[in-house]
Amino acid sequence: MATFLDAMTVRHDKLVRDRIPEIIEKSGKRATFTTLGDDGFRKALLAKLIEEACEVAEAPDEVRLSEFADLAEVLDAALAMHGFSGEELAQRRASRNQERGGFARRIYLQSVDE
Repeated sequence: MATFLDAMTVRHDKLVRDRIPEIIEKSGKRATFTTLGDDGFRKALLAKLIEEACEVAEAPDEVRLSEFADLAEVLDAALAMHGFSGEELAQRRASRNQERGGFARRIYLQSVDE
């Protein structure tokens, strides 16, 4: 018979960093993991990008840099998974900046009459 004090399973169903299984095990907890194939990994990386971007947006100032670091780590993995390099990203960013500009002027579009 289960009691209130029995362990509770919490589902996460998300991509995690490589050392997370080790960290969980060292904490005395048990977890289940699987290794994703290419298609699953691509989908999980895209979901992780959204998760990390939301965490950046919601983070207090004192931890925001860590959240940006997490976002950058996922972005690097997603780029590699899709066959792009950091150099290619930098070149594309420069091109897009040349075409459309950056965000230095802080322009906030309110509406367009069509």
